[in-house]
Amino acid sequence: MVATWSSWQRFPDRQRGESLQAPIGPGVYEVRHAMSGRMVAFGPSGQVANALTDLMPNRAKSFWHALLGRERPAYRSQDLEYRTCATATKREAKTFAGRLSDSRRTVFRRRSGLVWAGN
Repeated sequence: MVATWSSWQRFPDRQRGESLQAPIGPGVYEVRHAMSGRMVAFGPSGQVANALTDLMPNRAKSFWHALLGRERPAYRSQDLEYRTCATATKREAKTFAGRLSDSRRTVFRRRSGLVWAGN
C-alpha cells in the first residue's frame, strides 16, 4: 500500500459556496489548526468526505461539545485545515492509521526522552 497525502486545504466556507474536496470512499484524514499546527482530529473512515463534513465546526456542534465539553466549537472552520489519504478499503485505512499513530507515539517518546536509541 503506497499512501499519498493530499496537500493541506482550508475548510470550505459554506456561505461563499465553497465545497470540501475529499475522497468519497475509504481513507484517512487529519485536521489541524492552521496557525499552530496542533492536530485537532485524525482517523480512518469508510467515507472520508462524510467524516470531514461531520467534523466541520459550524455543522457539528454536538461533536465539539462532547469532545471539548463546550457549548460552542473551539475553532472556526476558517481556522482549520485538513488533508486526506485515500485507500482501497476501510481495512487498509484502519491499518494505515494505526501505523501512523504508532510511529507518532514513538517519535513523541523519543523527543520527550522516554525512549533512548540503543535500548
